[in-house]
Amino acid sequence: HVQLVESGGGSVQAGGSLALSCAHSPYGGSVGCLGWFRQAPGREREAVATIEAYGTTTYADSVKGRFTISRDNAKKMLYLQMNSLKPEDTAMYYCALVRAFCPRNKADFTYWGQGTQVTVS
Repeated sequence: HVQLVESGGGSVQAGGSLALSCAHSPYGGSVGCLGWFRQAPGREREAVATIEAYGTTTYADSVKGRFTISRDNAKKMLYLQMNSLKPEDTAMYYCALVRAFCPRNKADFTYWGQGTQVTVS
């Protein structure tokens, strides 16, 4: 079965930066759409950014200009560079995969990682 494993979470002060990574397997690096999602306590899980197999990206309005999603298909890795972090960015961050073009609904992402915690104070 497909596995996704996030890493890079931690605690930072407001204004700081973190870089998240997600290793995905066993399919090829260009298998489909990859996305980052986040969920804070008491809130619905929301999309942060998505990236198609060959580079087209989308971002939530709340992170535009601060976060950058990227992927390395040869390494089968997904990344999220987070700059100028704010307390409202505090959440559990998940990577997700669907073997298709990026869908509009998060429910259509088939595979999910276990999450990595990001805390901004």
